[in-house]
Amino acid sequence: MSDAQSLIELIPRLRRYSRALVGDRATADDLVQDTLERAWSKLHLYRQGTDLRAWLFTVMHNVHVNRVRAARPTESIEDQMPELAQRATQGDGLLVRDLERGLAALPVAQREVLLLVALEDLSYDETARALGIPIGTVMSRLARARDKLRVLMYGKGGSKLQVVK
Repeated sequence: MSDAQSLIELIPRLRRYSRALVGDRATADDLVQDTLERAWSKLHLYRQGTDLRAWLFTVMHNVHVNRVRAARPTESIEDQMPELAQRATQGDGLLVRDLERGLAALPVAQREVLLLVALEDLSYDETARALGIPIGTVMSRLARARDKLRVLMYGKGGSKLQVVK
């Protein structure tokens, strides 16, 4: 099936999603048209074998977000709005420091897996392929890294923060 035919078959789903997203039929149809235009011009970025529908919904979401951002009022409303209460942030620096020390204390293999899964949001399968290890090893290293980091940061009971030296 050609790329054009695949795109055409997904138009009803795109229309349904865009109507739910924006509420107005005309605006929704414009969103679908802009989405298809952008998708067609960026089709070379689509990875064959992945879900075209999900990719198109991502393109639509990005087009919609760009429209919303462009339509934002340029006037500042800060003068009109009361100041909202904010949580205290004094301890954030200490938590980050403790986290950095805890990560540094992990074995390299565990730290790699933890960072790829938790920070880079890779799936276990993607992490396994990236590191050239079996998926079971990824899960094992991740579990051990999380457990060790939890002990390093919160102690054995897991209830209070401990300073990592």
